[in-house]
Amino acid sequence: MKKILLAVFACAIAGSAFAADMTEDQKTLYFLGKAVSSKIKQFDFTPEETKYIVLGFSEALAGTQSKVDETYGMKLNEYLGKKQEALVAKQKDAAKPFLEKMAKEAGAEKLPSGVVYIPVKEGTGVNPKPSDMVKVHYHGTFPDGKVFDSSVERGTPAEFPLGGVIPCWTEGVQKMKVGGKAKLVCPSDTAYGDQGAGGAIPGGATLVFEVELLDIVKEPAAPKAAPKAAKPAAKPAAKPEAKPAASKPAEPKKP
Repeated sequence: MKKILLAVFACAIAGSAFAADMTEDQKTLYFLGKAVSSKIKQFDFTPEETKYIVLGFSEALAGTQSKVDETYGMKLNEYLGKKQEALVAKQKDAAKPFLEKMAKEAGAEKLPSGVVYIPVKEGTGVNPKPSDMVKVHYHGTFPDGKVFDSSVERGTPAEFPLGGVIPCWTEGVQKMKVGGKAKLVCPSDTAYGDQGAGGAIPGGATLVFEVELLDIVKEPAAPKAAPKAAKPAAKPAAKPEAKPAASKPAEPKKP
């Protein structure tokens, strides 16, 4: 055990030293590598799979002749599709105990869609409709508590049409009144589904939002149209000028 800890510690020191020795350009290129890898990190590749990804990446950059042909493009789509399906199923299975637990919280209400609505503070006034623009503060986390998005941390409330967001929000926020707070536990089917969102939220993820409804924003009234100018009175039609009488044709001379 001590040997393992020493090895990990040595690697950490080596990594830190390597980073310290990098120039600004090298650090920028290092960041590029991290940025590229972040696009596929969601597939949770094993070390064995990663080995071949790195090999293909490095040989492509070096201009080495490819070991495979273009037909593997279609096979890649199939491979990633299977990986995605497995990850989504894993996410949903892992979330089941959490959803059951949250549905048993004090005051919790499980809505028809599966969303768990837990009131924290009652508000006053009317409930918003899907057609309303709402102003909210929110704090979004995964079931393990890891934050993925938070207007509270940014210090800036969000405004959006209630009917234009994820179903969990459309359904849950309608139950709130201005000044109220609630916790929304959103199964993946009511959040970002099997596709997830931009790499930040994996497919099949259950999400938790603490939401405070600050206001139902009233759309500014449309400015009143200026009164139309009165149409000028129609001019009387001009009388047609009298046509001069046609002159009588001269009588033909008698022969």
